Amino acid sequence: MRIGPAAGRTGYHHEALCYGSDEELLAVVVPFLLGGVEAGEPTFVALGERTGGLVRRALPADAKVEFLTGGDIYARPAVAIRTYRRLLADLTSGGAAQIRIIGEVPRIALGPTWDWWARYEAAINRAYDDWPLWSMCAYDTRSTPEAVRADVCVTHPYLVTPDGRCRPNADYLAPETFLRQQRPVPPDPIQASPPLVDLLGPSAGQARAAVQHASRGLLPQDEFDDFLVAVSEIVTNGLRHGQPPVRFRLWVGTDRVVATVSDSGTGPDDPYAGLLPSGAGEVGGLGLWITHQSCNHVTHYRDADGFTLRLTAGRPPAG
Repeated sequence: MRIGPAAGRTGYHHEALCYGSDEELLAVVVPFLLGGVEAGEPTFVALGERTGGLVRRALPADAKVEFLTGGDIYARPAVAIRTYRRLLADLTSGGAAQIRIIGEVPRIALGPTWDWWARYEAAINRAYDDWPLWSMCAYDTRSTPEAVRADVCVTHPYLVTPDGRCRPNADYLAPETFLRQQRPVPPDPIQASPPLVDLLGPSAGQARAAVQHASRGLLPQDEFDDFLVAVSEIVTNGLRHGQPPVRFRLWVGTDRVVATVSDSGTGPDDPYAGLLPSGAGEVGGLGLWITHQSCNHVTHYRDADGFTLRLTAGRPPAG
């Protein structure tokens, strides 16, 4: 039986905790975690090193709370979704009636790559709704930009006040509504220079060969191999499901590689494309999902010329 704000509900209870001091964080999180322990619920912490350390020291030494490595869990949005869905499925198959998690995205996610983490916060309202999860997403108002906080305030159905009370969020947007918004996508500064590679109508093999010739040795081998897979998937998707002409462009910097694939179509109709394996009947969904797990940033946009996907390997630009 579920207890707390999720009592009497099925599915996912998704809260945002915006706090302004370490004391405020602990005042909410410690009772949340100990309540899970007392109820015999699987209870997890997926915070960064500093905040995770604060919580660990504040809990009794024998508290049966499991600490996950937040940096690994939140490496990429699609990876986080895949990892949590597997964890939730395993726990409920073992009999868990409710699962508690307090987590936070890494601080680097609050900068230029926030767009795909905003999509994550919206998408998980559906992605985790098959399981009895009660989670808090923690955001430190001292370091969270105002634009990020605005997205947090519309992607969480519930908000937690500094005294620990949960209230429905009147500004919440259904995930499909949020995900279908046309959000601005600022160009990567590296795109201010002409692309090193510019191919019209290339095959996937030609695009891969161009990447190999232009950027081999710049990235760790595993990351380079992942990027080649992503390029192949997206060029193939553009050729199969987009509208010609398909254009592939590549920029190479000292610390990252950026590729764009454009076509004159409108892109995938599934608002969850890339974050979940595929939508109902959505063509190309698996390729986009693979790409979102293979790159350090993926973003997309539509304009008068069509649809463009941008892939980044290496270190995304700093905010």
